[in-house]
Amino acid sequence: MSDDPCFLSAGELRRQIGAKEISPLEITRAVLARVERLQPLLNCFIEICADRALAEARDAERRIMAGDPLRGLEGIPFTVKDIVNTKDVRTTFGAIPYRDNVPDHDAVAVARLRAAGAILIGKTTTPEFGTKCLTDSPLFGRTRNAWSAERSSGGSSGGAAVAVASGLAPLAVATDGGGSTRIPAACNGVVGLKQSNGVIPHSQVQDAFGNQTYVTPMTRNVADTALMMQAMAGEDASDPWSIGIPPADFIAGALPRGDLKDKKILFCLAPPGRKASADVAAAFKASLKTLEALGADCEEMAGDGFDVEPIWRAINHTVWRTRFEKLAAEHRDALSETFLRQLGLAQRISGADYQQAMFDRTILFRRVQSLLQHADLLVMPTISRTALPIGQDLFGTIDIDGEVFSDVRPNWFPWTMPFNMTGHPAVSLPCGFGADGLPIGLQLVGRFRGDAELLRVCALFEAAQNELDRWPAAVPTPTASCTNRD
Repeated sequence: MSDDPCFLSAGELRRQIGAKEISPLEITRAVLARVERLQPLLNCFIEICADRALAEARDAERRIMAGDPLRGLEGIPFTVKDIVNTKDVRTTFGAIPYRDNVPDHDAVAVARLRAAGAILIGKTTTPEFGTKCLTDSPLFGRTRNAWSAERSSGGSSGGAAVAVASGLAPLAVATDGGGSTRIPAACNGVVGLKQSNGVIPHSQVQDAFGNQTYVTPMTRNVADTALMMQAMAGEDASDPWSIGIPPADFIAGALPRGDLKDKKILFCLAPPGRKASADVAAAFKASLKTLEALGADCEEMAGDGFDVEPIWRAINHTVWRTRFEKLAAEHRDALSETFLRQLGLAQRISGADYQQAMFDRTILFRRVQSLLQHADLLVMPTISRTALPIGQDLFGTIDIDGEVFSDVRPNWFPWTMPFNMTGHPAVSLPCGFGADGLPIGLQLVGRFRGDAELLRVCALFEAAQNELDRWPAAVPTPTASCTNRD
């Protein structure tokens, strides 16, 4: 085990802090020094809260030395994506018109982590308002993949994934509206969970009842995800879907206990008409063998009915148009062409189209529910190929093993969007590496509100795969500036 606190899990840091083997101040100083060294290469932060973090670390140290009871995440560093509110720390949404926006309150999930003693290191990058699967914006430029300076970090929680993968904090708050946690988790070889709807309250969403976006945990291992869940979960008056959900013991639930002998898994490599790369297909096949070795009964399912990007787009783009049409009219020159083009697509969607998409969302939910009445889990690749080139255009083509496709979203991540719409828990786990040396992700989907059991299965798979010992090497000096603009 490394002596460098930057390479320790949150669980191990928690143990060492409790045993007084390491102090919160030591941890925070080490993390901030690493951030200072790697931020110019990775460009994964928009704000680094050094003075505040050190002050909070000193306070945590005083509490420990005074013999106060340790809180659940006492002295452990975390980051927050730049579309989640943080009191007295900028939340710009990656957009120039909000470059000086400083909230006067924390989002509920952030407030709970801070109440548990976690120490905010900084805010991580996002594309404008988290609206695409690539992390770049006119305000902060591009975020580079933790494993290769020539590849994208994915998105929209690219900064969060890169920070965790690079040892810049063991815990990160991300968000997921169509795959925005799971896509960058797969690209950077970390664990990204989109929990069941309502398990972690979303206090910022404007349409709480029709919501399909989530405030999520991002970590390097499943146990750390459970630590975050324990702190963040629980009902709150701001989120109707959170009300009445009984509290779960995620930490105990995420232990790799038992086996999968009583579990039936339905799997599919790709929806009809979609392609997965040879590397992804090989890693997926190996992952199924691992699950079978743990005792699971794996059965192939048809992918019909899961190619839902048009439905997702009709809902999301209509939401974006309602939220941002006035902003776009007033600040057109300050917003990216990609963002404006997405808003323009919403002009073609009528009220009837939107309502039909909501009907189709219900049909999709019932389809997934039907599958999970006869199985315990669904399994598929998180994304169809490894991380895209650093200069990838959302409206450009995508190359999968030399075959060129015209649309990025339905061809790169056809499997993430469905479960935003249905609300089922879905997690991306590292499951191998491609020939290009970049991580590959496996997505596991559990029963609605079955998050704790999903984490147990993930912990068993993680222990069997043993991918955690491999860290990205120090990112080489890129051939172009990390802050290239579109």
